[in-house]
Amino acid sequence: MDREYVVVINPSRWIGLARSLLIYAAPWRQPGLRRFYAPLIDPTRAVFDIGAHLGDRSLAFAALGAPVIALEPQPALRPLLAWRLRRYPRARISDEAVGGHVGEVSLALSDRHPTLASINTQWREEIRRRNASFAHVDWERSVTVPMVTLETLIARHGVPGFCKIDVEGAEEAVLDGLKQALPALSFEYVAGSLGRARGCVNRLEALGDYRYNVTIGEQRRFVLDNWQPASGLFEWLASAGEAAGSGDVYARLTAPDAPDTRR
Repeated sequence: MDREYVVVINPSRWIGLARSLLIYAAPWRQPGLRRFYAPLIDPTRAVFDIGAHLGDRSLAFAALGAPVIALEPQPALRPLLAWRLRRYPRARISDEAVGGHVGEVSLALSDRHPTLASINTQWREEIRRRNASFAHVDWERSVTVPMVTLETLIARHGVPGFCKIDVEGAEEAVLDGLKQALPALSFEYVAGSLGRARGCVNRLEALGDYRYNVTIGEQRRFVLDNWQPASGLFEWLASAGEAAGSGDVYARLTAPDAPDTRR
């Protein structure tokens, strides 16, 4: 008797990937991203893109002339990431997660929401309780991936001029693996988990003297008129962070008597 073989394709994965492509791979995003990041990028120094996803930021960093280290541990996303960065020979792609120690870690994956892959079990549990937009997110499966620290990456590539961190609740762990101040960086904040953003700031303040600004969602403009000390950022998070929903905190290391050129 002939056998019939049926190839089963998980529709949720296709839906999630299509959503990410629609949002993050649209070519018209790039001019705005490049304008926004240009004052923060030093083309002579590497940029670390931790949680690169489909590489919209990596592509902007590379187009600005910087060597890019794009870290994306999700196996399904790396071929697309590599294809998008194919024209930039100084862009390197890694399958590693970044955290507080070197080893292996379990990465939880959401088929419908590939942007929400996370190594932080506690964050996944708390964000579903505290943020209604996460109430129906499921992390159906997991993969074991290699993990390194920021110091590991610095030993390989030098101190980056800029580091983008977007790792769904593991931002504090990433900074725990850092022993020195970086010139500039960003990390994500999410309503319902703002204490983690404050923890990131406290870690940075232990490493150096920083000034801060914020963006909301996918907007490519700063909310605050002037870069603020940690106290000013804490005030903004307390008054407007929950209503903002999500976005990124940007931090720049200060230098004595250095003018603030980004207003």
